[in-house]
Amino acid sequence: MDKHLADLLLLPAEMAAVDAAAAASGIDSFGLMQQAGAGVAAVFLRFHPAAMRAVILCGPGNNGGDGYIAARCLVESGVPVALFYLGDTARLKGDAARAFAQWPQSSRPLEDYQPTAGDVVIDALFGAGLARAVPEAVGAVIERIAEAATPVLAVDLPSGLDGRTGMVLGSAFAAERTITFMTRKPGHLLMPGRELCGALEVLDIGIPARIVRAQASGRLAENRPEQWEAFLPSSGQETHKYKRGHLVVFSGEASKTGAARMSAMSGLKAGAGLVTIASPRNAIDENATQLTAVMLHPIDGEADLVEWLGDTRLRSFVLGPGFGAGAKARSFVAALSDRHLVLDADGITSFRDNPDELFSLFAEGETRLVLTPHEGEFARLFPDIAADKGMGKVDKAQAAAARANAAIVYKGADTVIASPDGRALINTNAPIWLATAGSGDVLAGIIGALMAQGLPAFEAAAAGVHLHGEAGMRAGKGLTAEDLVAQVLPL
Repeated sequence: MDKHLADLLLLPAEMAAVDAAAAASGIDSFGLMQQAGAGVAAVFLRFHPAAMRAVILCGPGNNGGDGYIAARCLVESGVPVALFYLGDTARLKGDAARAFAQWPQSSRPLEDYQPTAGDVVIDALFGAGLARAVPEAVGAVIERIAEAATPVLAVDLPSGLDGRTGMVLGSAFAAERTITFMTRKPGHLLMPGRELCGALEVLDIGIPARIVRAQASGRLAENRPEQWEAFLPSSGQETHKYKRGHLVVFSGEASKTGAARMSAMSGLKAGAGLVTIASPRNAIDENATQLTAVMLHPIDGEADLVEWLGDTRLRSFVLGPGFGAGAKARSFVAALSDRHLVLDADGITSFRDNPDELFSLFAEGETRLVLTPHEGEFARLFPDIAADKGMGKVDKAQAAAARANAAIVYKGADTVIASPDGRALINTNAPIWLATAGSGDVLAGIIGALMAQGLPAFEAAAAGVHLHGEAGMRAGKGLTAEDLVAQVLPL
């Protein structure tokens, strides 16, 4: 299969358009269903050759049709099969009805299924297009299967997951493995969908790549290097420290300086040519005793900052880690409104009472602002968006980016990076042990360093999140923020 095709992300509606376009082109839709069902059966045989019984749960649509085909293929391979259906099989239509008509054995209503030892379940109840809570009968079966710890192979997406958002719709299977076709959907990557899918396999069932690509909007993808590597600075011999950019990180007051140093050191490791900590005078000595390669500059108030900004070589700024929330942070952000700024932590919280004050500062011109909120900080800046239960994480990040004219790094196990122009990337390379104190400070410094080197805000944010994840993998379980900084490498 074309690797780049498998790496695409299509919304469920886009995948439905692919199916329709394939049929309109003359491709036999039932032939595609046969390919899908046979592929599911092949995965079953590969991973569960010693299963005592294959239990196929078939829904009322084409996902169920895939299940009927898989069941027939397994019977022909000599596997004992029990088939259970949801709804009235007399009401099946089109290819699903044809697949059911070819099923050679008896079948029973879904409610009758009781797990027994040696069962392996193929979940073909609902596909990625599910947009409502699963019926009560399905929820009861999901619960019984979970209690029995029966292995589940899901067709397209574990039933109960929203393929667009990855959210659980009432109840959902936790699959050992998920088999999908042609491309992945956002629900395969977004949490909790990513965990509930288990291992993911993308099978080619014969739809031409040109048809698949024609339906892809290109606005959503996995955060991979090909999304931003063209923007990376060259590593030619003519480079020097100012060509690699000057990053400034603002320090908090005395006894609150560690976060800024963490951010500054990660920026230096990520390739910024120069890094300076802008420190209150009462914290200069505290910072100086723990810095060597990072420079220091005294900044106490807005007047000091405005005067210093006369140096146009100061290319990007990080404000927030350990800085303190309040009026001082807001005044500094206002002074920096025509510069490239990563606003994190206390910097975000400083605008919780009037987010529009922040947004108005960066409303015009190119995207210069990167916001890096976790769940709570996101809700402080975008309370109405955060509270909208009809929106998934990607939708929320996109809406926030458009409102703020900022690149949004909506942090979490499934960090989403969004641009004001509607593009969004889902990150997948971050290990769970990155959720530790100081990790966000390191990320802010990395993004600031990449902007200092000339990357646009969105690409710097996306590359920074990816680099941060790689550093976390190298540092390993039990990492501290100091360990993380030591593992940051330039792109």
